[in-house]
Amino acid sequence: MKSHQLWLYPCLVTLLLTCLSACASVRRSSSSPSAGKLKVLATTTLVGDVVRNVGRDLIELSVLLPVGADPHSFEPVPQDVVRLAAAEVVFANGAGLEEFLSKLLDNVPEETTIVALSDGIELIEAEGETAHAEEAEGHVHEAGDPHVWMDPNNVLHWVEQIERTLSDRDPANAAQYQANAAEYRQALIELDGWIRDQVAQVPYERRKLVSDHRVLAYFARRYQFELVGAAIPSFSTLAEPSAQELAELEDAIGKLGVRAIFVGSTVNPALSERIARDTQIKLITIYTGSLSAPDGPAPTYLDFMRYNVNAIVQGLK
Repeated sequence: MKSHQLWLYPCLVTLLLTCLSACASVRRSSSSPSAGKLKVLATTTLVGDVVRNVGRDLIELSVLLPVGADPHSFEPVPQDVVRLAAAEVVFANGAGLEEFLSKLLDNVPEETTIVALSDGIELIEAEGETAHAEEAEGHVHEAGDPHVWMDPNNVLHWVEQIERTLSDRDPANAAQYQANAAEYRQALIELDGWIRDQVAQVPYERRKLVSDHRVLAYFARRYQFELVGAAIPSFSTLAEPSAQELAELEDAIGKLGVRAIFVGSTVNPALSERIARDTQIKLITIYTGSLSAPDGPAPTYLDFMRYNVNAIVQGLK
């Protein structure tokens, strides 16, 4: 862990403990338009959008990470601790993605409901992750691949957990949460069908994926793509590849006829740009760890997946 974080966390925890009683006293007591609504915090923009589709205007939703933030490297500030302390429900991706939460969640009020949405999903195993522990400063996803949202069928599982949690915490609005969830589930099912139709344009021999880090495994498993490799052969963007690993990846790209390398909008593209230059393939930007701004091409999860699928199909067909 970076040295400046060592003094930051005690300060954050102290501030959190100071704020707890004040936050508890104001819950649902405000005269603002959101008074009486369940206070919900989502960690990432992706989690936040799915929660918003189930809770809609029945909840007061806050999203911890800003647009464009890399969830692997995000570091909380004191204001984030206050927001966490004020929440009645916290929804996280889980599976080791939000490592910054580990020291903070121990100090939230006992009555706060904390939900790791990826619990219950069959995670893709973390092969070779341990080898990059030092480079990633200990950021090893031993549980498995946390990027479950790259398959909308996993997001169906999120919706079930969100619906159940909101209904338990706010039973007066349970019927509406259930209706909202049913509507969004249908949208996810239709999205899955649309993706299958789109990727059918790509011949199987061209369905070879290279990305900036190991982020596309769930997409590849669902839609029958081959994962050739990644610039950073880790589930975390904080790891670093060895010279041998880079040479092996570039060799595989040439031998297998890979057509493009896909780089997330939240990731430094320098390493992927080098690989693209060395192998003379296209570098294509997609969205991986964050949605776009509201006026961008991927402001919702459904838009996020459509954008990525279009980019992948156009890059490979």
